[in-house]
Amino acid sequence: MNFRLSQRDKDIIGFINQFRAVDRDSLVELFFSQLKSPVNACNSVMVRLYRLGLIKRTQQYSPTVYLPVDAKIKKNSQKILHFLSILDIYKQMCTYSVPKNVIVEDKPTGRKGGIEPDLFCIFKGSPFWIEIQRNQYSEQKMQAKINLYEEFFFSDEWRSLHWQPEDRAAIFPSVILITPVRYAVSSEHIRLIQVASIHELMEKYKSPVKKQKESRIKNNSSSNGIKINLT
Repeated sequence: MNFRLSQRDKDIIGFINQFRAVDRDSLVELFFSQLKSPVNACNSVMVRLYRLGLIKRTQQYSPTVYLPVDAKIKKNSQKILHFLSILDIYKQMCTYSVPKNVIVEDKPTGRKGGIEPDLFCIFKGSPFWIEIQRNQYSEQKMQAKINLYEEFFFSDEWRSLHWQPEDRAAIFPSVILITPVRYAVSSEHIRLIQVASIHELMEKYKSPVKKQKESRIKNNSSSNGIKINLT
């Protein structure tokens, strides 16, 4: 191929490959926001990458959604909405701190029938597995999902996952359920957090001192000093 890609081009293609489905407005927000005409710049770049055959796109959504060039999902698949919901959670996190070691649709057991969180990442120094519930399920089904996490916990296989710290003891990630519905699920062995959004998570774990300060100044937008401890 006799064309040259910029580093931004490569980053965009890599990001689409990672998240599987990315809408135009998210690309504008993440890669073009610093430009004078971010939407026009994004449109120009994405048309070029599409014509080069480096990405796919579906215009069944507005704005356009971009897919990896080797995407197996159909352009009108409901799976696209699933990937966009994962992307939305990632973007919420980025407003506080950019997550590290991001894995979309993580499969840490490597086996069918094991846990398959929608997202793994290290966020503000702590590891998380995130389950995004777009539909409402029975509490029995949700508890069965939690039971799989407990089964993995007792396997001890998680101690050797590639992202585990080398200089201290291995950590079993907290499990976040992103859901507007609160389920009566529990575990004596793993940490479960049920919230409707990352914004609610950050508010929930805000330090008492910060809450008092923000109450005085009536400003609930600053969350940069939050540390979510696992112990």
